[in-house]
Amino acid sequence: MKQLAYILLLMTFFTTGSCTDIDKDNPYDNQLHTLQVNAVYPDEYSDYLREGVTVKIEDIDRGNSYTSKTDKNGTVRFSLTKGIYRIQISDKAEQDIFNGLADKVKFVNGDLALNLPLMHSRSGDIVIKEIYCGGCTKLPFEGNYQSDKYMILHNNTFETQYLDGLCFGSLDPYNSQATNVWVTQDESTGATIFPDFLPVAQCVWQFGGTGQTFPLAPGEDAVVVICGAIDHAAQYTQSVNLNKPGYFVCYNPVYFWNTLYHPAPGDQITPDHYLNVVIKTGQANAYTFSVFSPATVLFKAKDTTIQDFVSQADNVIQKPGSTVDRIVKVPVDWVLDAVEIYYGGSSNNMKRMPPSVDAGYVTQSALYDGRTLYRHTDEEASREAGYEILEDTNNSSSDFYEREKQSLHE
Repeated sequence: MKQLAYILLLMTFFTTGSCTDIDKDNPYDNQLHTLQVNAVYPDEYSDYLREGVTVKIEDIDRGNSYTSKTDKNGTVRFSLTKGIYRIQISDKAEQDIFNGLADKVKFVNGDLALNLPLMHSRSGDIVIKEIYCGGCTKLPFEGNYQSDKYMILHNNTFETQYLDGLCFGSLDPYNSQATNVWVTQDESTGATIFPDFLPVAQCVWQFGGTGQTFPLAPGEDAVVVICGAIDHAAQYTQSVNLNKPGYFVCYNPVYFWNTLYHPAPGDQITPDHYLNVVIKTGQANAYTFSVFSPATVLFKAKDTTIQDFVSQADNVIQKPGSTVDRIVKVPVDWVLDAVEIYYGGSSNNMKRMPPSVDAGYVTQSALYDGRTLYRHTDEEASREAGYEILEDTNNSSSDFYEREKQSLHE
């Protein structure tokens, strides 16, 4: 991931130009106006400007979404009714990725032209392949179950990578529809303005090892158990067996002693696969990983150790409005991969990650039915490599989908 910059949207009215009619049968045809979106590449990458880049627009209140392609000038036009819109642009040229986001554009005063700056980033070596957090039913019993969360990491390169020293956490706020004290909205444009750090909440977890203890071969996966490295499926048939050799687990009974979520790991999990608590900044007795909509980030410290980083007072700060909760200010350029999850039952979702980290989101539509969030396979690249290569555009709207069952369900 590259350096984060604020999103500055320059908006002007215009009166000419052809438009793409999105919905000719719209009952509000006589109220349609033109929204022109111009993709603006960073100065040093201006030669990447090209036609055919996808622009996606979502009507936040009505739930409709539209896509179109830019012309050779990086411009696309939509005919839309008045409303509040979310706009995404995502472009990838080999390892270079360009993403832009305007989270809540107020399209209420007639025709509008919007310059949307794109932020540069690169594909990660180790990416998040799957996040299962939504729980399942307690079949054959009654009730719901959520003590079986996990995620899967994947080596998406042609070389062996090492898990040693990698960290992960989830961002504040825990849920996408909750009040977010870290971002602001430009009142005139609706652009989301992000801080120059990621607010990691509750805890930072870290893989152990001495540098090359935990190799991950090209195309290989690593399962990280977030709650309960036991065979959940032995009791609840819709759940999964997380007691398998080689699995890693978030387990530290000193900091998180709630055995409902953190029972002693099963006999197949070796102690060297227990992740370390670098720092605990919250008060919960179980690691708080949202069942609705976590924002998960995988990162590694640069030019320092994570232990030295969190020992500096300026890097661990109080959450505004809270007397007990703190967050770790993780630099954006430390991020290897991140996934933003929205809850499908809410229209109040708001981005917690800047476009350079994740320009989009993947929606979890339902809870407690075993659904999981899974990354698409790049079929062409996989055929060429001879092993699985996953899509990675730093835009979860494109990279992920919701599948009906956990990949570990047997």
